[in-house]
Amino acid sequence: PQVCWLTPEQTAGKQKPFMYTQGQAVLNRSFFPGFDTPSAKCTYSATVEVPEGFTAVMSATSWEKQNDTTFVFKMSQPIPSYLIALAVGDIVSAEVGPRSRVWAEPCLIEAAKKEYDGVIEEFLVVGEKLFGPYVWGRYDILFMPPSFPFGGMENPCLTFVTPCLLAGDRSLVDVIIHEISHSWFGNLVTNATWGEFWLNEGFTMYAQRRISTEVYGLAYTCLEAATGRALLRQHMDNTGEDHPLNKLRVVIEPGSGFPFLGVNPDDTYNETPYEKGYCFVSYLAHLVGDQSKFDAFLQAYVNRFKFQSITADDTLGFFLEYFPDLKEKGVDSIPGFEFDRWLNTPGWPPYLPDLSPGEQLMKPADELAELWAADTLNMEAIEAVDITAWRVYQLIYFLDQVLEKSPLPEGNMERLSKMYPKISKAQNAELRLRWCQIILKNNLEAEYSKVKNFLHSQ
Repeated sequence: PQVCWLTPEQTAGKQKPFMYTQGQAVLNRSFFPGFDTPSAKCTYSATVEVPEGFTAVMSATSWEKQNDTTFVFKMSQPIPSYLIALAVGDIVSAEVGPRSRVWAEPCLIEAAKKEYDGVIEEFLVVGEKLFGPYVWGRYDILFMPPSFPFGGMENPCLTFVTPCLLAGDRSLVDVIIHEISHSWFGNLVTNATWGEFWLNEGFTMYAQRRISTEVYGLAYTCLEAATGRALLRQHMDNTGEDHPLNKLRVVIEPGSGFPFLGVNPDDTYNETPYEKGYCFVSYLAHLVGDQSKFDAFLQAYVNRFKFQSITADDTLGFFLEYFPDLKEKGVDSIPGFEFDRWLNTPGWPPYLPDLSPGEQLMKPADELAELWAADTLNMEAIEAVDITAWRVYQLIYFLDQVLEKSPLPEGNMERLSKMYPKISKAQNAELRLRWCQIILKNNLEAEYSKVKNFLHSQ
């Protein structure tokens, strides 16, 4: 259901109920009457009455508290219906930047402020440098109750995110770069149909990784992208590469015969539009051959189609119009890399961007995992590797390799757990997930309680 009602037990504070809406993909029709398609955009205003002691927030450019129980909102920029969002609960806020605040239940607000103070503005400034002005005014974050079933939802002006991002050490703050990138790709320039969801997510993944490269460097970004590629490989292995949803252009409407009997737009939500879409945008950048020129194209693309809903034909037509020399060379029909093949053929991307700069971070993680998988542990070599400076995706990559090699020889898991409390006692949800998987695969009964605690925290 689009309108979600939570009991007090499902919240962090356990004191008051909470409600929120989730419009993507076509669920806001159960919230208000309207044209529930991304092809139509509109402004909106809303007056929300709440019980005393509750606060309402919406994805709006302005809001006013008229009295203790009445809130008035206005979105002055046209947006598709799926981005209209409302949340009501025991919510308070704290400023974390010149145009950003965090919202959360009172028991989480200090942790949220500490985690994100000053962070959002840094990401916004880099995004503006790369893609043009941020047009939405404020960029606020609402930390949802633990039962929120998504990582994040890019509602303009007010991103909804999981409280799992409150790791306590800022190790997951870069996750918000993806939602910030939607401010240009998805919210400002929108796919006209859910059958071309990659226009939202493929461009956003590319934008996320451009910002990450500027902030954290190319090696770290390539390591994160390698994690994404592995997820795409896993997805296609599970579904089969030739599955019709593993195309960038999915037929949503009912067609003639199986399998196109109509596709639920929610089913297009998988790794393909994200990671295969990222590969296609990276291929376009590869064709240009100059990062600064492709960055300039992205700014021109956003400026040309801002506040519009468009198709892949619009995007690729503008690309060839912007680079007439490439159009003259016929880059849209290079054998094996035809734009039509990218859009309409399921399967693995024809082109993969070079992630080799990440190898300088992957190699020590690979080597350390090998050491822990050995029948006889070389503790001298293990102790020579200092992981205290490793950032979260390097640790994730290491744990993925350990999981792949598990079960480890007898006794190795106990020593690994003791050796790395930074991992085995981490509050970072990404690390906890992988550590719990490793515990189970190695039947480490002494730490089963960590699995139980992790599950109960979600």
